Amino acid sequence: QVQLVESGGGLVQAGGSLRLSCAASGSIFSIALMGWFRQPPGKQRELVARITSSGNTYYTDSVKGRFTISRDNAKNTVYLQMNSLKPEDTAVYYCNALYLADYWGQGTQVTVSS
Repeated sequence: QVQLVESGGGLVQAGGSLRLSCAASGSIFSIALMGWFRQPPGKQRELVARITSSGNTYYTDSVKGRFTISRDNAKNTVYLQMNSLKPEDTAVYYCNALYLADYWGQGTQVTVSS
């Protein structure tokens, strides 16, 4: 069983930065594909970024050059550094772990004011 706990969300002005953290329990963290998803108000959940166990990354086009995903396997933690935030980044952000099954955190709200 894997449990994921996100933190770091909040309210920020456009152009500002936030760093989300996701602490994972369980022994699979170092081999799991980790990711961040988001769900804007009234819209479907979408993939933001992923990082493999070896550190390869993927970003959706809308966040390339602004967001950085990273992981610390020694701390069982994955991060999402978000810079140059825009109002359209407003969403609930979810941490995801994929290894034989999908695991989700409870989500953290990010609100970007214009």
